[in-house]
Amino acid sequence: MTSPTTDDRPDERDPAAAEPPAPSAAVRRRRRTGRVVLVVALVFVVVVLALGWVAFRAVQAAAALQDAQDVLGDAGTDVTSGDLDALEAALPAAQDATARARAASSDPVWTLAQHVPWLGEQLRAVRTVSVAADDLAQDAVPTVVEVSRLLTAPTMRSDDGRLDVEALAQAAPRIAAASQVAQRAHEQVAALRTDRLVDQLAGPVRTVDDGLGRVAAALDGARTVSALLPGMLGADGERTYLVLALNSAELRAAGGIVGTVVEVHADDGRLSLGRTLSTADLRPLPEPVLPLSDAETALYGERLGRWVQNAVSSPDFPRAAELVSARWERETGDRVDGVVATDPVAVADLLGVLGAVRVEGGPRLTQDNLVEVLLHDAYLTFPDPADADAYFGRVAAAVFGDLTTGRGDTVDLLRVAGDVTADGRVRVWSAHEDEQRELARTVAGAAFLSGDHPDATGLFLDDATTGKLDLWLRSRVTVEDLRCTGDAPTATVRLDLSYDPPADVASFPTYVTGSRGDDVPRGSLVTTVTAYAPQGAPLGGIRRGSAVVSAASATVGDRAVQAVQARLEPGGSQRYTFEVPVRDGRVEVWTTPTTSSTGYVTATCGDAAGD
Repeated sequence: MTSPTTDDRPDERDPAAAEPPAPSAAVRRRRRTGRVVLVVALVFVVVVLALGWVAFRAVQAAAALQDAQDVLGDAGTDVTSGDLDALEAALPAAQDATARARAASSDPVWTLAQHVPWLGEQLRAVRTVSVAADDLAQDAVPTVVEVSRLLTAPTMRSDDGRLDVEALAQAAPRIAAASQVAQRAHEQVAALRTDRLVDQLAGPVRTVDDGLGRVAAALDGARTVSALLPGMLGADGERTYLVLALNSAELRAAGGIVGTVVEVHADDGRLSLGRTLSTADLRPLPEPVLPLSDAETALYGERLGRWVQNAVSSPDFPRAAELVSARWERETGDRVDGVVATDPVAVADLLGVLGAVRVEGGPRLTQDNLVEVLLHDAYLTFPDPADADAYFGRVAAAVFGDLTTGRGDTVDLLRVAGDVTADGRVRVWSAHEDEQRELARTVAGAAFLSGDHPDATGLFLDDATTGKLDLWLRSRVTVEDLRCTGDAPTATVRLDLSYDPPADVASFPTYVTGSRGDDVPRGSLVTTVTAYAPQGAPLGGIRRGSAVVSAASATVGDRAVQAVQARLEPGGSQRYTFEVPVRDGRVEVWTTPTTSSTGYVTATCGDAAGD
């Protein structure tokens, strides 16, 4: 038997010897490349799909935000104007639009895409605006409508003029909650850097921010009013206030000299008039009623504390109120709970709601003629200054007396009160520390120096003619040339003055034209212009036209101050400018309200000029 050949034997080789040979390095590289290409292709597809989805959601969000922009832009106006019907009608559309925008910008793909450089910043802005607008529409505006309906109901103010302070106190917590929502929404949107956003997004963001800002400001004011007004109107016991009727024919920082002081009592929401004293009753003192600081003496002299008319020369209303209340206590022996000041323009606006009044010795007074009658005609009708002051006092008592009755529509009165307060024509101080802390935060508190307003600029006017000619002074304050970039952004504050009295101004009584002597021709006007820098900021030279003018300088607290005198012949005009820092993209100017301009001007980066 023959042995099997090697070929006929079973395969006894190593199993590894049966495997195909290993691929070459080139083959391995091709395979790795193929896998990388596949992964890249898959990633590309995922990215394209994700970007497509984000783009789709962005279109949805943009459309919704455009709808919200249209609605919220109007809503901001509706809140500040008191047009509740328009606001309530617009609310469902606003809620639908903001909910759609929020949903479109909140899915997981969108959230992941927010981490992509540049694109993520755009997406985060859309998300921020969507959430802020939705919070406002869902949580704040409905409360505004509900509470406003309550506060403007016929039962809120009775026929005898009593306000329902209990209802106001009950509404206060809900107003505070709505204000907190609006403030948070505004802060979130205001923090966005619109200079990093594409133009198609930056514009809508600024518009929504503006609307949110107006709603937040209105609600913050409503929060302060609802928190303070019940107590201030005597819900917890009778209060006594002094109402200062300012005379804008002779300017001071607050809007005019104190012409008449009216005592008003408040008890459980009901107002009643007390005594009325004119400046003839409150004669000048030999020494200031309260000690004055060195800066006050340097800027205003002892007249600030000796003459009650001049107490409002200080741009800080709490200081002016302290001086007036001290003078009242010295004269009458009675202490007061607070001081309110207002000017003839604000009183005329009130007459538009209350209706005309007539007082002894003068014509029927309406919204259209009150300013002219008080600030000019009365001085020709009553050659004796004491008689003119007495007439001014009778008018003030008549108008404020009407406020203590049920005359006038409550909604319209609230609207006018809000408007004139925002314009700086109504100022309020409380002798109660807790109330004053709240008031000092607001425009109504006018605490330019003593409040927390470090970034505000001041520009105040003070008559130096010792006459009554400022009815014909036209003033306009603007902020221009905002330079918002760089290490030290700045802007220019500009004051335009013009003077156009009647042709026969030189024939007016001396106490109207003033008695400056031979250095000022009769009928000409001299005004002291005082500029205050923001806290900690330098104040460069004040320019008249293109030339720097010589100025008196002082330091008040941490503010640099300069004062110059503007002298205007009839028909003349002058322009003053100075530079201020732009802080947080904003310039805020507190100024003297006149018959032609308001007392509060703001400008933000992106604006062409001040308001």
